[in-house]
Amino acid sequence: MSDTIVAARRLCLVGASGLVGAAVIEESIRRPDVRIIGVARREVPLPAGARLEILVGGTGEWPTLIEAAHGDVLVCALGTTRKAAGSDEAFRAVDHDLVLETARAAREAGIDRMILVSSVGADAESTNLYLRTKGEVEKALGELGFARLDILRPGLLRGRRIEDRPLEMAGQVIAPLADLLVFHARLRRFRSIAAVRLAQVILALSGEEAPGIFVHEHDSMAAVLR
Repeated sequence: MSDTIVAARRLCLVGASGLVGAAVIEESIRRPDVRIIGVARREVPLPAGARLEILVGGTGEWPTLIEAAHGDVLVCALGTTRKAAGSDEAFRAVDHDLVLETARAAREAGIDRMILVSSVGADAESTNLYLRTKGEVEKALGELGFARLDILRPGLLRGRRIEDRPLEMAGQVIAPLADLLVFHARLRRFRSIAAVRLAQVILALSGEEAPGIFVHEHDSMAAVLR
């Protein structure tokens, strides 16, 4: 009796050059059940042993590249900061507009599952630009007709970034101690999480097919890996 060969899931990854995207690529090395096809504006440094494709082009070309990826799941780890972007408008152009453009392109390419890296505290009614933008994106994505949409709301991400984020770096130093002090269920969602851990959650969820919209905060993400 011959063994059945199961095709690897194809994950179309946008945001491959960031902290989470890099962690997803790193973790995929040990996962023969997944294949990463990255879509990026520039070449992405790859770890030793990585087996994936990076399709490079300007954001205007992304719809064509996303279609060429023939993905089963769209993984969106796009994100910047107000400071890095330089203005409110430039920040929203990435964290809102580009995310939605990418998702629409994925739907047009026939991809019916998506995993979004959002943020703890995301709220379309928030007075905070960052959290309001994240909340608005989540709401808009829910209306695009994905068969399954997983929204991840991590707290502070721990890991080494390429770009300089002084406040975030300081937070990473304090985070492990602060996490020990957060026991109440309502506050545990604010706990930090290592980028590698979040990547493991993403890869695990990429194999889920039950339809619906699922929002994952700290405890839910921990349960995914149990």
